[in-house]
Amino acid sequence: MSGPSSYPDQLRAVARVLLAHPGPIVVLAHENPDGDALGSVLGLTRALRALGREVLAPMSVPRYLAFLPEPGELSEPLTAWPAGALAAVLDVDNNDPARVAGADLSVFEGPVVNVDHHGTNARRATAGVVEPSIPAAAMMVADLLEHLNVPLSAEIATPLMLGLVTDTGSFRFDSVTPETFACAARLRAAGARLGWLSDQLGRNPRTYYTLLREVLGTLEFLHGGRVVLARVTEEMLSRAGAAWDDVENYVGTLRNAEGAELAVMIKDYGERVKVSLRSRGDLSAQNIAVALGGGGHVPAAGATLNAPYEEARPQLDAAVAAELARADGAERRA
Repeated sequence: MSGPSSYPDQLRAVARVLLAHPGPIVVLAHENPDGDALGSVLGLTRALRALGREVLAPMSVPRYLAFLPEPGELSEPLTAWPAGALAAVLDVDNNDPARVAGADLSVFEGPVVNVDHHGTNARRATAGVVEPSIPAAAMMVADLLEHLNVPLSAEIATPLMLGLVTDTGSFRFDSVTPETFACAARLRAAGARLGWLSDQLGRNPRTYYTLLREVLGTLEFLHGGRVVLARVTEEMLSRAGAAWDDVENYVGTLRNAEGAELAVMIKDYGERVKVSLRSRGDLSAQNIAVALGGGGHVPAAGATLNAPYEEARPQLDAAVAAELARADGAERRA
């Protein structure tokens, strides 16, 4: 990505490309979408449709977020790109096609705009805005709408508020800035349904709890309790009558353990494992994830290891130990 370097200039560049494009716009986010990915996609999709644009938003929504999209608003993953399409990639690095869900970006030859807040972003797009200091991609989409001259409505503001709430831990994380609260105030003033969102997000199916009982049986406290780790397998899901969607919030529960500086949730799919990481203090979940071939933010990151658990676990343990040693060394030098 080249061009203007300031945040407002980058937003203006993205807006110009979107407004000038005459064909369909395909709005995409990352695999296993969270509230920020879904909220960003719905916010931009609804805004572009308000401008009369043809928009496709292919996304498979996890069960715990299925309350938000309207019927037919999102589509199934694309098997082919529509002629003359532009790709708008949100909350993920467009240069990492393996993490972009909904369409095969590796074969796409059209223009790409990218709106992302991950520090590991390679910054390669026709036009893009990447700002790791902003805690949620939805906040960036809200700023982008001002340059698209789309007024906020309750229908647009509500999904953007979802992204803001989920990626800031309901405004509890240190990533929250005064500008974050100003954005939340704008969204709320436009009619964002904050209470409804909070109520919906707080509801869990019965299987969430039956599976949690299984997961807690795998709990490990490592490195003197600084690291809390748990694992879930297909067999555990089958016994609990649960689905992988039920696992998403467990890593946050692990992070709440007293003395924990790092929470690790392992999804064991058999021939591969996915690792979700949450850290606090001087520990970087991002460093661990990058060492394992993944990415994300300093306090929240993840990686996929294409190996069975027995082979992946030593790699994970080594990456965790290396990050603990780095953080301890930095503390001693301070």
